[in-house]
Amino acid sequence: MKQARGIALILALGTGLGVGALSSQANTPSPAGPGVPAPPEPSPPAAEALAVPKIEFATTVYDFGRRKVGEPVTCEFVFTNTGGAVLQITGVQVGCGCTTTGNWTREVPPGQTGVIPVQFNGVAPPGFVAKPITITCNDPARSTIMLQIRGTLWKPIEVTPQFAVFNVTADSVSNATTVVRVINNEEEPLAILSAECNNPFFRATILTNQPGKEFEVHIRPVPPLPGDNTGGVITLKTTSTNAPSLSINCAAILVPTLAVSPPNVILPPPNTNQLRPVIYVRNNGATPFKLSDPQINAPGVEVQINEVEPGKFATVMLTFPPEFTLPQGQGVHLKVKTGLANPAELDVPVFQRPAAPPQAAN
Repeated sequence: MKQARGIALILALGTGLGVGALSSQANTPSPAGPGVPAPPEPSPPAAEALAVPKIEFATTVYDFGRRKVGEPVTCEFVFTNTGGAVLQITGVQVGCGCTTTGNWTREVPPGQTGVIPVQFNGVAPPGFVAKPITITCNDPARSTIMLQIRGTLWKPIEVTPQFAVFNVTADSVSNATTVVRVINNEEEPLAILSAECNNPFFRATILTNQPGKEFEVHIRPVPPLPGDNTGGVITLKTTSTNAPSLSINCAAILVPTLAVSPPNVILPPPNTNQLRPVIYVRNNGATPFKLSDPQINAPGVEVQINEVEPGKFATVMLTFPPEFTLPQGQGVHLKVKTGLANPAELDVPVFQRPAAPPQAAN
């Protein structure tokens, strides 16, 4: 009996050792064989991933709503460093001279906030405006951020256009008129009390399209013509407390009744080619013109008139024969009647470049 028990104990111990060896072999990783990829490296700790700055803005757009033209807009863009390293703001760039920045926060530790103050002077045409601000920083994932100030500008009283420019000739002064519209955007009715100009050459007449809201100012130059270009300012007196006076700039530019281009003809030295220069004549006046009776004091030259736009635009083509040479000691002129009182005749001089001197023989 004792011998049987001993044999059973030996068998039990042997079985346990065999199972343990198999279990140990199963838990031990086998070395990678040829062509089998190695297992991936473990991911870095989460603290290492956060050891960089990260910028977060509360908002990147500031909408100021509706403001009067010229009324300044001031705001602050607030940002937070949600990363794990110091955030550095390296640059703040505005889009135009109407927008400026104050002293912004240069460095922000992790978890802290900073500000970028911005001011827009409000000087822009009425309507929607959007002003960009570009931020650069050391956030590796977001090194450039675009901010924006936007809104709608309005004027209590709009004057369109603000300039009245006239191209005037001797016979078109009384016919030139510029219409300037005045629109009241305020709730209170508007009245234009008077229109005064510091130059008697300009005269303004006020018309009412919608009482209290819309007006027209008709501006025209008044003869006699000044001796040169001239300008002035028309001042409108109003009942508005926000705009008690409005200004309209005026300018008159004297232009010739007939514009001739080119004003003279310059021929090359005599050669074997037939030359056909063209002269363009445009009428800037109100009275139609008609070119006729062309004369040129040079032999063999032909003249042809073409009315491109009757009364307004015409061309004159000259045909010079080969080897044409201007007569010595004689001024050559093309003269054409215009059908106008002033100028009654066009006078276009003709010149010729001299021939190159012959080269000396070697």
